[in-house]
Amino acid sequence: MKIFITGGTGYLGSVLVEHLTEAGHEVAALARSTASAQRLTEAGATPVLGSLADTAILTRAAGEADAVIHAAVDYSMSEESTRTELAAVTALVAGAGSAGTGKPVIYTSTGLVYGFDAGQDSSEDAVLPEASAQPVKVAAERIVLDAAGTTSIVVRAGLIFGRGGTGLVTGLMESAATNGVATYIDEGSNSWLPVHVDDLADLYVRAISAPVAGIFNAVGDIRFSFRDLAEAIGDLTGTPAVSVPFAAAEQALGPAARVLTTTSGLVSTKARETFGWTPSNRSLIDDVRHGSYVALASAHA
Repeated sequence: MKIFITGGTGYLGSVLVEHLTEAGHEVAALARSTASAQRLTEAGATPVLGSLADTAILTRAAGEADAVIHAAVDYSMSEESTRTELAAVTALVAGAGSAGTGKPVIYTSTGLVYGFDAGQDSSEDAVLPEASAQPVKVAAERIVLDAAGTTSIVVRAGLIFGRGGTGLVTGLMESAATNGVATYIDEGSNSWLPVHVDDLADLYVRAISAPVAGIFNAVGDIRFSFRDLAEAIGDLTGTPAVSVPFAAAEQALGPAARVLTTTSGLVSTKARETFGWTPSNRSLIDDVRHGSYVALASAHA
């Protein structure tokens, strides 16, 4: 199967390219630079020169592929990035749906669309709240799910971790090393269910191979609290774990502070039952203490 992917040199996307090529698929991936194109070629993919702003290129590449995966992620939420994201998604589904053959399109969303309320329903059929940390993802989901001529799949992933990546964990590590403390907000007892990047890539490969339209949460089984994460990062960086009052965190981080005090209620039963997906028994805290993040910390020591 010929698959076109955006974000193919990013954190999730690079792992996806690896899993897709290993599964025998022919992968074409968007490349914004010659350096990115070189990395894709070395990974066994065919680079398609352009950016998310090049909607004509996206439409053509999606039309030529048998399946499309949008793995490019930008959480900045600026007006420009929002316009670019929504235009890019519109172009991708237009290209994919042009043949009217039900071509699978996978859109990478996030569990953050369920908002901040602890009582919010976080099942895939839930009515999403008006306020969330990622309103652009909500809008893009609607574009994908309303597209004609495609098999539209939205994956709402938990925090992605593993292979020394994900901006939240690496950012907290860098902050601890720079400021001399590993911080958590208030008691830090709130918790999330993350998903390992290789497990998430496996879900995408399964969904491409036997596509079923719909929304699917994607999380693993091992929950972590933010205090536990801060303590693990503190041990890794040789810094103490320190609580920061919410008011101080909000002043420093803005709306992100509210996100970091939520507790995730995501479950991935639907994805497991639909695609026969079984995420591995891997722990974010173990990975920070003993796995891929140890080498990352050593490299920046």
